Amino acid sequence: MTEDIKKVAGKGKSLAGEFREFIMRGNVMDMAVGVIIGGAFQKIITSLVDDIIMPIISLLTGGIDFNNMFVSLDGSQYATLEAAKEAGAATLNYGTFITVVINFVLMAFVIFLLVKFMNSVSNKIKKEEEEAAPTTKICPRCKSEINIEASRCPHCTSEL
Repeated sequence: MTEDIKKVAGKGKSLAGEFREFIMRGNVMDMAVGVIIGGAFQKIITSLVDDIIMPIISLLTGGIDFNNMFVSLDGSQYATLEAAKEAGAATLNYGTFITVVINFVLMAFVIFLLVKFMNSVSNKIKKEEEEAAPTTKICPRCKSEINIEASRCPHCTSEL
């Protein structure tokens, strides 16, 4: 009977064993670190957008507060979204949606700029490494490519 269960369950590994094997893979650990760093990075970007960029946008748009743009579904008028919520009214919060969309676009743009910056730094480092370590040189007589440590050209036998 136990053999039949093992055949149905698989190779005889327990669920805990399979889970441990899955967790210990390198790419899973890399993903976990990425998610944790992404969460912390998201807080930085949110603060940048909410505390620096959105006030500038609010100043440029004449102080419009998108968060207080809503439609009360009970037909009453409320001064603020908070007042409508306190009254227990159902609301359609299109201003909050606009704010979230603006935040998303700004966050995506900031992340784009950060990735672009990191790629340019990475490319500069790669170019410096390539230029710093040549492994070949050109023979002045026959113009063949030879090892940088060679003292005689293997093609034309001239001394270097």
